[in-house]
Amino acid sequence: MNLYLLAVVVFLVGTFTVELIADYLNIKNISQKLPEEFEGVYDAQKYAKSQRYLVDKTVFSTRQSAFMLVISLLFIFFGGFNTVDLFARSFGFGTIGTGLIFMLCLYVLIKIITLPFRYYNTFVLEQKYGFNKTTLKTFISDTIKSFVLTVILGAPMMVMVIWFFIRFGTFAWLWAFAAVAAFQLLLTFVAPVLIMPLFNKYTPLEDGELKTSVEAYAKKENFKMKGLFKMDGSKRSSKSNAFFTGFGKFRRIVLFDTLIEKHTTPELTAVLAHEMGHYKKGHIFKFIMFSLAQGVIIFFLLSLFINSRGLFEAFNMQYMSVYAGLVLFGFLYSPVSFVLGIIGNYFSRKYEYEADAYVVKTYQDAGHLIDALKKLSADNLSNLTPHKFKVFTEYTHPPVLKRINAIKSQMSLK
Repeated sequence: MNLYLLAVVVFLVGTFTVELIADYLNIKNISQKLPEEFEGVYDAQKYAKSQRYLVDKTVFSTRQSAFMLVISLLFIFFGGFNTVDLFARSFGFGTIGTGLIFMLCLYVLIKIITLPFRYYNTFVLEQKYGFNKTTLKTFISDTIKSFVLTVILGAPMMVMVIWFFIRFGTFAWLWAFAAVAAFQLLLTFVAPVLIMPLFNKYTPLEDGELKTSVEAYAKKENFKMKGLFKMDGSKRSSKSNAFFTGFGKFRRIVLFDTLIEKHTTPELTAVLAHEMGHYKKGHIFKFIMFSLAQGVIIFFLLSLFINSRGLFEAFNMQYMSVYAGLVLFGFLYSPVSFVLGIIGNYFSRKYEYEADAYVVKTYQDAGHLIDALKKLSADNLSNLTPHKFKVFTEYTHPPVLKRINAIKSQMSLK
């Protein structure tokens, strides 16, 4: 067997196995006893519902992953990539045009294959547990918009990468990385103004107690921002969230309307104080640096394998090309991505603790953050007792009970 093919199969099956083990341990770790910390927040019926939700979501995710694994292996073994490549070449365009058709065909195939899973998750699973607020019209609109945006934004980036690898020699990977990094950085500024409003409505938060409270805290902490906005999250789900977007003075605070409805002003201010803590502690900058470092690794490794005949033979490709090499390399890179993901998640959890500590240090009563975390967990039917291995491999946030205990420890030292 071709060594590249063997490696790809081992990586795909190995990653799936690790995720399967993590999910199995997570389900087995379900505790029938409600944690004492959540007494009065969860009742017995709702706690049992959260565990059923976890099981159903896990089973669904596992079935989807298993299906995609089988499809991927069949596509590889039976020369699916070569078939798509021959189809793209039949139009008679140059390398860049052929590459775009090749990429577009693969993207369309992925969207078609995953569409039934997205539909089931939205209209069956999330509906079953009372979360779904998405109409069929919105679902179709989101699907079309995301497809068009991916093509519009993805095509120029692919053109740049393909062109650099065709045009330049040894250091083509470095030029390609720089172009992609600059393009992605530009998107972070453009997205809040041009892209995000295509999917949700953002309205300035009206004058009142909440706006006054948040602005007073931001002023106290010398935190500059563009404004406070409310997003119609209830358009798609009853789940709650809040987030920041943008950089420097263009930073925006966005709250889901569902979050505002379910929390008090002190709780919401504490949640946003936590988000401000990420900026004050430099977490955003550190993640950007981590992302850039990961990009350097990706493009350097890509330069080593993009012209490897053995890689193309593993996928039964008749012709070698830069654009196909980009796609095929992704299979080789999967274990590196998996490991870097675990490393990134570790630091993400660490930064969550630091942002919580920032709230304890700067906000008048961090107990409101604890109350908010409890409500969020209950409203979103979060798993209160995840297995350590699941947390290690996938969690970007620490388990809520650990966060609460850490906050209380910080408060006792204040």
